[in-house]
Amino acid sequence: MRPPRGVIERYRDLLPVGEKTPIVSLGEGGTPLLLAPRLSERVGARVLLKVEGANPTGSFKDRGMTVAISRALEDGARAVVCASTGNTAASAAAYAARAGLACSVVVPEGGMALGKMAQALVHGAKVLQVRGSFDEALALVRELGERDPVTIVNSVNPDRIAGQMTAAFEVADALGDAPDLHCLPVGNAGNITAAWRGYRLYREAGRAGHLPRLFGFQANGAAPLVTGQPVAQPRTVAGAIRIGRPASWKGAIAAASESGGGIQAVDDGEIMAAYRFLAAEEGVFCEPASAVPVAGLLRLGAPPGSTVVCVLTGHGLKDPDTALSQIGSPVSVEADLDQVRAELGLSGDDD
Repeated sequence: MRPPRGVIERYRDLLPVGEKTPIVSLGEGGTPLLLAPRLSERVGARVLLKVEGANPTGSFKDRGMTVAISRALEDGARAVVCASTGNTAASAAAYAARAGLACSVVVPEGGMALGKMAQALVHGAKVLQVRGSFDEALALVRELGERDPVTIVNSVNPDRIAGQMTAAFEVADALGDAPDLHCLPVGNAGNITAAWRGYRLYREAGRAGHLPRLFGFQANGAAPLVTGQPVAQPRTVAGAIRIGRPASWKGAIAAASESGGGIQAVDDGEIMAAYRFLAAEEGVFCEPASAVPVAGLLRLGAPPGSTVVCVLTGHGLKDPDTALSQIGSPVSVEADLDQVRAELGLSGDDD
């Protein structure tokens, strides 16, 4: 039986792998690019959603992790480590398990959504909660990488950025060229950095004719790239981007500037409104951070008739607590047809 065909097999010529690289894949990539008709109507443009929650562990992180873990295995690594707000932890744990490597995860205490914590633990990772922020967790991981025989698989690892470029490749393949606007959430800023590199590389390879304008969006309470200075205590409902000192700061600023785009901030109210809109109007359930580019697009607007791609980075089941806080409780009734009909509004005189 042929193994799942992941992003390395599809884009090997554009990634830092060789013939002898042992490919560690869970069949990542190939995620849907869905037309969002109601969102398109609201902004007056053709808006498509790149649904990265359809990756094996439920987030875009799998694209970079397949490359990072494959290269780590090729280099003889026996253990990997990462700091995380959740998605990197889940992905690293799964791919390390696939590769037979030990995995350790350092997370901010109380800052990791339930679904993500469950994933990291069930895949066998050693999870340490530190009494501090993500930025402090990452600083500790960087020190571990310098002092101990472990491979860091955060986006400070260039192999991670390389793998994440494949989302841009897929968008261009699906559309026949790059979109006019490409919108993403920005936390540690590796994804917007990777997207810009990916589109540029694709054009250089003759597989895309033009470059998009990239717009990254942060939450008001965690917007260091907007304010121009680190945020000591970032706060936002969008836990995946609750980061005050992005590791790929320079890359993100360059991507936005060079593409003619920008980096802006939206508030938590706008984020949750977009989150509910996507679920109720477009049928797409994403985690709060994934709704950030949609909130940003609704604020920013788009040129009439343009093609816009919003990247939804993670599945809604990553953060079930937030989902449940946004909806009512199920109604309990007796196993009685009249009660069921009454609750469903079907008890009128229909004889």
